[in-house]
Amino acid sequence: MSRSSPFVITLSEADRAELQRRARCYTAPHAEVVRAKIVLLAADGLENTVIAARLDVHVGVVSRWRKRFAGEGMSGLADRERSGRPRVFTAAVVAQVKAMACEPPEGRDVPQSRWSAADLAAQAAAEGLVASVSRSTVRRWLDEDAIRPWRYRSWIFPRDPHFAAKAGRVLDLYQRIWDGTELADDEYVISTDEKSQLQILSRCHPGLPHAPGRAARVEFEYERHGTVAYLAAYDVHRAQLMGRVEPTTGIAPFTALVDQVMTTEPYASARRVFWVADNGSSHRGQASIDRMAAAWPSGVLVHLPVHASWLNQVEVVFILSVPKAVLNVHDGHLGLLAAAS
Repeated sequence: MSRSSPFVITLSEADRAELQRRARCYTAPHAEVVRAKIVLLAADGLENTVIAARLDVHVGVVSRWRKRFAGEGMSGLADRERSGRPRVFTAAVVAQVKAMACEPPEGRDVPQSRWSAADLAAQAAAEGLVASVSRSTVRRWLDEDAIRPWRYRSWIFPRDPHFAAKAGRVLDLYQRIWDGTELADDEYVISTDEKSQLQILSRCHPGLPHAPGRAARVEFEYERHGTVAYLAAYDVHRAQLMGRVEPTTGIAPFTALVDQVMTTEPYASARRVFWVADNGSSHRGQASIDRMAAAWPSGVLVHLPVHASWLNQVEVVFILSVPKAVLNVHDGHLGLLAAAS
């Protein structure tokens, strides 16, 4: 026979409504739902053993939450604060490792430019700060203070003395203006640049096409076939991308790109075609301007300021595709494939 509990539960209308809401809530933690049901059944006069059998929990669980609610009300159904496992490493050790992360490795005769969490863990053990510590623990310490020594941002100061004037010319071209005059319909603006060291890869096995309810499948294994360069010419106002693949960059490959574009319409019969380019070795200085004018009288090469490639519109194309791209050999053809972002 079961003994009646000495803790009699009487609910107010507000408490009953809240407990019923918790008991019916499918998104609440299971433990919270069970506690609410225990109190509701206890308020209906059921004994602990009956409640335990109905909810399929131990009778000790029923007794605990019945007692807590009787003594503390709704607040008694919350979890008690737990102290947790004692700290293995003292606050002083954690602070010393964080301080180490803020110093350059060469200051401790470590032959590298930046710390990683694994490096910091090894260095802390080598210096006797700890007997041993895992890199995940070190990473957690750094994350608590948002210290991430393996990350950095670089910058460069524009050093072109005529930066404003050169940048202004290019920005005007993007607005279809040259020397204060609006461009005619038969005048075009081409943004050009090269991307070198692109890998040529071929898949070892053919892929599988899309099927109902299934995405296309690409087999993992591939073979390497060296690297090539991709030269791009982007018509800023027509959103037209033209390009070619060459073994490397240089004056000759860039000249071939210019010839490819300038011999096709509408550029072949254009009044002027402005080529916006950076100061790379393929198209640098007055010599490159003269070279284009001699080969194509309608071509006007416009240089960006030094260290201002970010003003080049074709860089947007490279950011979206080419940095994550490979050149794929398929059925004897070479094509540029942008990887999914």
